[in-house]
Amino acid sequence: MTPGQDLARLVVLISGSGSNLQAIIDAVAAGTVPAEICAVISNKADAFGLERAKKAGIEAKVLDHKAFASREEYDVALGELIDSFSPDCVVLAGFMRILTAGLVQKFKGKMLNIHPSLLPKYQGLNTHQRALDANDKVHGVSVHFVTEELDGGPVIVQAQVAIESDDTAQSLAQKVHAQEHIIYPLVVKWFSEQRLKMEDNYAVLDNNTLPSQGADLSAYLDS
Repeated sequence: MTPGQDLARLVVLISGSGSNLQAIIDAVAAGTVPAEICAVISNKADAFGLERAKKAGIEAKVLDHKAFASREEYDVALGELIDSFSPDCVVLAGFMRILTAGLVQKFKGKMLNIHPSLLPKYQGLNTHQRALDANDKVHGVSVHFVTEELDGGPVIVQAQVAIESDDTAQSLAQKVHAQEHIIYPLVVKWFSEQRLKMEDNYAVLDNNTLPSQGADLSAYLDS
């Protein structure tokens, strides 16, 4: 971000505890991410992430999907609510909803998601147990742009963790969470600095089209 440029405006969507939200809140507060979190929106009123937002002085909104007759109606209302905050970027941080094509298109190139697997492996749920069941040696997490394909948008960056013989789905989840809290703020930083964009269904960082597995994390951990 160049001197004098306005801070990037973020809207974060959550459904649960919001640990990735907290990592981004902390990075913004520390000045490492040049952005402002304008709102946190949850589809569940009891999501702990809403308390994290309030504690940080961020506007917290609930839009209960159960109050709508269809997924399409909900997503129209959600899109309008997001739009009301004029975001530069929409950050999905444990938002447990499959989005309609209309909502995805509305924020195409501006919507990020984090998924607990090394995509394209294990799209969907129960990723840690699936990695164990497959006897994988490594597992991990991916941050990607959101497209109409579930967990199928272009990968921006991945972080790997080793799977040990005594790992369980729970222990593996803890390892992955630790990496999530590193790479998601990093990607939000890149986007906020206007270094990251999506072009022709590819992720582009610093004017370089990224490979299918995303950027080499080791080259950017201090950037």
